[in-house]
This record gives sequence, C-alpha cells and structure tokens, in this order.
Amino acid sequence: MSIINELQLSKDLIRFPSITPRDAGAIKFLSRKLKKLGFNCKILEFKDKKSKPIKNLYAKIGKRGPNICYAGHTDVVPPGNINDWSVNPFKPVVKKNYLIGRGANDMKSSIACFIAAVSKFLNNSKKFSGSISLLITGDEEGYAINGTKKVVDYLKRKQEKIDFCIVGEPTNPKKLGEMIKIGRRGSLSGKIIISGTQGHVAYPHLSKNPIDTLISICGKLKNLKLDKGNKNFQKSNLEITSINVDNKAHNVIPARAQSQFNIRYNNLHTALSLKRKINKLVRQICKKYNCTYKINYIANGDSFLTKPDKTIFMAKRVIKKITGINPKFSTTGGTSDARFIRKISPCLEFGLVNKTMHRIDECVSLTDLRKLTKIYNNILVEYFK
Repeated sequence: MSIINELQLSKDLIRFPSITPRDAGAIKFLSRKLKKLGFNCKILEFKDKKSKPIKNLYAKIGKRGPNICYAGHTDVVPPGNINDWSVNPFKPVVKKNYLIGRGANDMKSSIACFIAAVSKFLNNSKKFSGSISLLITGDEEGYAINGTKKVVDYLKRKQEKIDFCIVGEPTNPKKLGEMIKIGRRGSLSGKIIISGTQGHVAYPHLSKNPIDTLISICGKLKNLKLDKGNKNFQKSNLEITSINVDNKAHNVIPARAQSQFNIRYNNLHTALSLKRKINKLVRQICKKYNCTYKINYIANGDSFLTKPDKTIFMAKRVIKKITGINPKFSTTGGTSDARFIRKISPCLEFGLVNKTMHRIDECVSLTDLRKLTKIYNNILVEYFK
C-alpha cells in the first residue's frame, strides 16, 4: 500500500472551489482516495425545501469495534476579493515553508493529515483489531442543516457505533499543540422586528416610533449580565450584530425597525432559558412604548462538555510528546460539528493553528502538517494497542 503525502493531498483538496454549499467534486475525490486504501465509502446527499443538496461522506475500514472516527468538512468560506490574495486561493502555492490557499487552515489540510496518517497506520498494522471511519461533510461553514447533523441521524438509524471521534477543526491559537477542545459554547441567534405607526416627523404624537423602542431593547440586551462563567467555560456574551431601518426619507417616522443579535453561552443556560429571558425583556419594553414585536430565533446548538477520559488523556500525551507543548483543555471559540457528534460519541477537537482561518492568504506551516500527521498516526497506534 502506498503512503499518502499530506502536502500533496492538501494541495489536491484546496484545488476544489468547494464554497458552501457547492461541493465542486471534493467529496467524490475523497471517496476514490479512501477506496484505494480499502475503505467502504458511502456518499450521503441530503436536501430540504429551503437549501441546496449537500454531499457528505461516511467511510469505514474494518467491521469490528472499537471504531475511532475522524470528522471534518471540505466546504470553505468565500475567498473575498481574489485580487487581495498573493496567490489564486484555489491554486495552492508553497511560499517560505507555508502552504497558501483557501482551506489550507480550515480545514482541508487537517483532513489530508489524517488520511496520510491512516495510510501509514494501515501499512504498518494490516490486521489491527477495530475499525477506522471518516465523517466528512460539505455543510459546516453554512447552515449545517444537511451535513453532519443528518449524517449522525443516518448512523443512528443504521445502528452504526462510533466509540470515539476526533474533530479536526483548527484549535490552536498560535502554536500547534497549545489547545484541545473538549466542549463548545452554545449559540443562539435572534431577529427582533418592532412595529410602530408610520407618520410625519413634525407630528410625532400621531405616530409610534419603533426606533425608540428598538434602541431601548438593544441597550438592555447589551447590558444583560448573563453569568460570570465557571471553571470549564468563559462567561456568556450577547452581541448586537445589526440594526436596520428601511427608511430613505428624512421626514418620515418609519413603521418598522429590526435588529439581529447572537449569544454565545455556557452550560449555565439553554436556548430555551435564554429565549424566555429575552422574550420577557422585549415584551416589557414594547408594552412601555406601546409597540408590537416579533422575534425569530435560530438555535445552533446548546453548550456541551466532554469529560476527559483515558482516550483524551492519551491524545494529550501524544501531542505533548510530538510538539513539546502541554496542551490545555478548552471550550472557547465558535460552534463546530462536534455539537452533533457528541450525541453519539465522546469527542475531542484538535487540528492546526487557526490564526489565518477565513482570512486572505489563509495558510499552514509545512512543519505543522508533518507534525499533525504524526500526531494522528500515533493516536491511532495508541488507540488500537
């Protein structure tokens, strides 16, 4: 069996312009690559009325337990203005020991490192006792409706057991080895629409200005002291992300005003408890200003925490041995697909350095690529001892 090179596979994956929800052939390419290593591959396509079809891949080698899974995504965010890049974002280039391209950091190179690690592991351990799987989605950077969430439901129906999962998101702030994610904060987004009464600015007593109400609501929301955090999580935080009044006339009091917000919250709250708190606050203010309101919510997942077990501590030892850094356990950052996977399996998140993700000239150190491949390989070796 030939050993896969992580740098070459990273380049191959980056060349697919797989901007969510477009797959651009990346999933089929990975399926072919994994089949050559002996994996059984199933491409799962899900769709709904509101969004385009999403391709996902579940690949597995071995039929017995324990099953260790790697989860990742081939979709990437848009590159922005291509002219701002030093290279074509989908024609990867190595400069000064860094691979540059969209997805180099988040997270095509991580996928390449794991597959390279698996190829080496299988070459040295042809009769290992257990199974290895990969859950790859094309819908992590988007709405995450037809991606990992539905693959997890599919695995449940098929009674497919995953004993442990490594999510390959970029987790390290500055140096490879700094951080292992063992949980994530929850995310709740909301849109508040305030309806007043349109009228002439010279006769404000004949109108109900929804802007006054909305400003008061936004101020109260921003000043909400949700909690102080705890030993596992930082304090919860609410951010106002937009205020919009569709009014082009300077002498008209508008009929409506709206605002959007997002809350990143710890395990002291749930989406439901936060909704109740916000609904009560908005209702009280709208009653004071005699305006009506509507709130639409999108709950992207409650917070979760994986209690470190022997596998997580084993991974920590491997990371420290290879990088020379003792990684700390963390729950910081945004959401990830671990929020879906943790419903069927304990998991940790560990991948590359995240400081250039989503940025112009996204890049990854070639040294880090080699080290991450070695880390993943050693984890597999230790796991199946």
